Amino acid sequence: MFETTNKLPRSALHGLDAWEESPYYSDRERAALAWTEAVTNVREGHVPDEVYERARMSFSEKELADLTLAVTVINSWNRLNIAARTVPGTYQPAKPRELKKGA
Repeated sequence: MFETTNKLPRSALHGLDAWEESPYYSDRERAALAWTEAVTNVREGHVPDEVYERARMSFSEKELADLTLAVTVINSWNRLNIAARTVPGTYQPAKPRELKKGA
């Protein structure tokens, strides 16, 4: 996503919550964002037909599968953190442990 440059402009990042009205995104990026939103919000049934058709026109079958997998993995991690009541910004990576000889 955001294939137009190697670095995402700040304006595009700040406008992400209004991606539908924002001028910063290509048609392909908009299709990815619509797909992401639809997959995230699916409750019953399936993604709306118009979102599916737009995504299929913008992505190959493999690309759409990869995008769908990425969306579902991120959603899963978010749900795990919500369930565990993880406080954003408090994560600390574990310190490396030294292996004991003979272990």
